[in-house]
Amino acid sequence: MQFNVRPYVCGALGRIDTAMLGKLTAAGPRVRPALQTAEAALFSSTPLPPYHRADGAFAFSWGERKPAGPDDWMAVAETYETPGLIGDGRRVTLHTGALGLVDVYYVRHGDAVYFSSLIQPLLSLVPIEIDWAAWASIIQATFPMGEATPYTEVKRLPGSSALVFEHDRPMIERRLPRWLRTEPYEAWISPHEIVELLHDVYAGYEGRKLLVPVSGGYDSRLLASVAKARGADVESWTTSPDDGTDTDIAFARSITRELGIPHRVITQDPADYPADAVDVARRLEYLTPHHAWYAPFAKEVHGSGRMLIDGLAGGPLLKNFMVSGAALEARTQAERSAAVLRSLSLGAPSQPFLSKAAAEWMEETVREQFLAATSMLHGHRAELPLSVLHTRTVRGIARSAVNLVGPEASFAAPFIHPAFFDAALSVGVARKDKGRFYREVLYAANPRVAALPSTNVVKQPLRRVPLRSTAVPARNYSHRMLETLVSRVPGLLSDELHEVIAGGPDALTRFNGWNDRFWVRGLVLFGLWLSDFENDLSDVAPPF
Repeated sequence: MQFNVRPYVCGALGRIDTAMLGKLTAAGPRVRPALQTAEAALFSSTPLPPYHRADGAFAFSWGERKPAGPDDWMAVAETYETPGLIGDGRRVTLHTGALGLVDVYYVRHGDAVYFSSLIQPLLSLVPIEIDWAAWASIIQATFPMGEATPYTEVKRLPGSSALVFEHDRPMIERRLPRWLRTEPYEAWISPHEIVELLHDVYAGYEGRKLLVPVSGGYDSRLLASVAKARGADVESWTTSPDDGTDTDIAFARSITRELGIPHRVITQDPADYPADAVDVARRLEYLTPHHAWYAPFAKEVHGSGRMLIDGLAGGPLLKNFMVSGAALEARTQAERSAAVLRSLSLGAPSQPFLSKAAAEWMEETVREQFLAATSMLHGHRAELPLSVLHTRTVRGIARSAVNLVGPEASFAAPFIHPAFFDAALSVGVARKDKGRFYREVLYAANPRVAALPSTNVVKQPLRRVPLRSTAVPARNYSHRMLETLVSRVPGLLSDELHEVIAGGPDALTRFNGWNDRFWVRGLVLFGLWLSDFENDLSDVAPPF
């Protein structure tokens, strides 16, 4: 990992133990000091000048967008979606972005907090212990919830949160982001107004060479249409999501041909899948089984010299993505929360993958974590899309742009720009049902492109292609990791899955359905983590 655009940072605030701080700075990428005071220390892999410094006050940030000047930490978090460190002579504040796209991890020790933009260096400060609740969410929902990481002692600072050192002790300060402080109302914003707002966002990229990946879906064609309409220097690339159809590639060719945008297909080799899966898992610090398919694409982006335009959050904001009919029709908070969690979790596999005790414990644990992670949204008019954004989008899906494209290359996520985000959120879920509003937006942006076939609404027969993630090299790799689970945590898996694993790698060919594949990927990720930390884990006894 090369920190070319966004730096690696670490540091501490509070009553700092210099020995602990020394261990932290030595454990990660090479860093240099950006700030050292009695109560705060900040180190960075590249020069990190403050965006404000005067009369003992300071303010640093390390996200994709830089603050224009000093402000309250929450205003900085909301406007620029960046973490940062702010001191005013009275207190020191380490804050996240409002959504928390760029991660801040921390451990507590005495009256100090030690933080890092990576988990691994913090493991030099604490014993490595498994957080079973985090792994329950990673396996069942494909991402951890709230503050959880795979390690009990290492926490993630959630969006709209800060660690504050004041009155000689560190404490957590949580605030409501602007979209919760002032509940949006149905403003009846038009599709044309949505497109105009997107044009305004693109104005901030003026003069940049852009790369808009086109997948054949709604988000990417909207972003490509607006980039082309503005006359930007834009290219489009497409790769296979390894979904067994490659419909994305065929549809993307039609879209880019209509727009007149240079188009390139990034190919993938099944033989490379195990290495890609391992590299992505370690680079994402074992937080999600997503994105192995994205690895070849991200590596190409690093050398492109272009800023990636990512469609992050477009689905939840504009077309009720991951919001089921049951969630829309729910009459009580309990029904609504349960319906959203069902949409975000994997469905039942074709046969039991987990033992009965493990399955029951995992289901209850994930439910409790989800309710805690979304409790601030309960009763909000936009609760449904925000529940998706604050969980799956931030903790799972954003990793491709934030941690695989970045920090080597720049990325922009136009849909989370404050003006666009707020306008899209104000549109009621009823108008977005079944993608109706989004289709109106696409038509307003470019009618001809809007009319082209989409992966969001596939009507014609699909052409099946072999899955890279279930080819022979992938099966061999997956089988090795599943065998690790059998030997290290035998009570986790069902008797049926034990029998399949005993049948060797080729026995995994039965798991071709979507749910089965993701159950396998989550368990394989867990197996890799157990293998990588085999010599550091003293106890892996499960709580079930």
